[in-house]
Amino acid sequence: MRRLRNVKIVATLGPASSDYTTIRALFEAGADVFRLNMSHGTHAEQQARYDIIRQIEADTGRPVAVLADLQGPKLRVGTFSAGAADLEEGDLFRFDLDPTEGDGHRVCLPHPEIFAALEPGARLLVNDGKIRMRVERCGPDFADCTVTTGGTISNRKGVNVPDVLLPLAALSDKDRKDLEFACGLGVDWLALSFVQRPEDVLEARDLARGRAAILSKIEKPAAEKAFDAILKVSDGIMVARGDLGVELPVEAVPPIQKRLVRKCRAAAKPVIVATQMLESMIESPMPTRAEVSDVATAIYEGADAIMLSAESAAGRYPVEAVTTMSAVAQSVESDPTYREIIESSRQVSRQTVADGIVAAAREIAESTDISAICCYTQSGKTVALVGRERPRVPIVALSPITQTLRKLCLTWGVHAVRCEEVERFKMAVVNAARAARDYGFADETNQIVVIAGVPFNVQGTTNILRVAPCDERLIFRTDPE
Repeated sequence: MRRLRNVKIVATLGPASSDYTTIRALFEAGADVFRLNMSHGTHAEQQARYDIIRQIEADTGRPVAVLADLQGPKLRVGTFSAGAADLEEGDLFRFDLDPTEGDGHRVCLPHPEIFAALEPGARLLVNDGKIRMRVERCGPDFADCTVTTGGTISNRKGVNVPDVLLPLAALSDKDRKDLEFACGLGVDWLALSFVQRPEDVLEARDLARGRAAILSKIEKPAAEKAFDAILKVSDGIMVARGDLGVELPVEAVPPIQKRLVRKCRAAAKPVIVATQMLESMIESPMPTRAEVSDVATAIYEGADAIMLSAESAAGRYPVEAVTTMSAVAQSVESDPTYREIIESSRQVSRQTVADGIVAAAREIAESTDISAICCYTQSGKTVALVGRERPRVPIVALSPITQTLRKLCLTWGVHAVRCEEVERFKMAVVNAARAARDYGFADETNQIVVIAGVPFNVQGTTNILRVAPCDERLIFRTDPE
């Protein structure tokens, strides 16, 4: 099941993709990571999807990553006596803590934390920003606003507060329960919503206790401002353009996306570009030209992964959406301009021995006749460094640790292969040569680069690089011991 592209595809599962046949078809079409959206569905439904993924993993012999996406706090207005109210530009409207049903002049906003943080001049956005208001006066239990963009406000619509740092934890009570459930399942990644500060990530990490890697969703202006600190304590990043595009001017999102992707690559941490990538394919078997260009842009920028949401979870054409995304990726990556962009954006980092070894591996592979870079790993960190280099040849990650291989399914260019523990470097080279041949990356006439650490099976010991033939007879001839 060799992929003919380097960028990874994340497919969200849902009502349209909950049976073995469909999920298997998504995997065969190109899905590398499956996302379980904890905002929808019961734990029993998510358990069933997870079990199917692991069955497919066993049937195909290829590691598959599972990402559980936590909902985060949801800020919503209360209810209206008539179910809704029409607001026009210039109208005065009040939010308060009174649970009485609302009307065209006021409604309950049952979140005292919002009132505690509001200041005059701050914006309140309702229903994904379709209705916009400016705070004129506020107190601990109210906010009087002027409607700047009118529309129909109805029961329990969501509220965004882009201009202030809200004193809210990123994890609600529901999130804590979902986190424990997801970790109990054995998911590989936890996506954390509503991140505003690095402390939010550290709280989730404490609760996960090493059972899953933490991926921070950048969807609030506060997170974008504190991005460097958030990236430092995260294992990966998702550029969640939905809420980010609501709380910031839409024209600000593309440069932010480009900047965040580059910073993640420099840090050797995987980054997903998400939201509305092929949204028209929820209803149509074909995407728009603009959507194809959007997907291509994320790939040209060097993103590790691109994500489908409702397209694969609830759409009419989930398999076609994955197939389209994979075809776009293959087309982009075969474009000579792609290599020019990727290589011109490479940032030099030579702080450790591992940094130097992976850079040397990439340079050797690109200047000589090398078919693949094979990397033995315990934690996956060295493989991530190889991925940061964006080499022109495939990256084969070998590890005896299944969880490590699954997490690496999110990293650019990595083909994960399970192997047995080895004690001698010669056997590591033999196993790497076999894996390169078995998965179609090389034949007996080719050479590979092998990266490993001695002593074996110890994290953080990457210290050796060898150019080796893929013919085992030559390996034993040159390494008789």
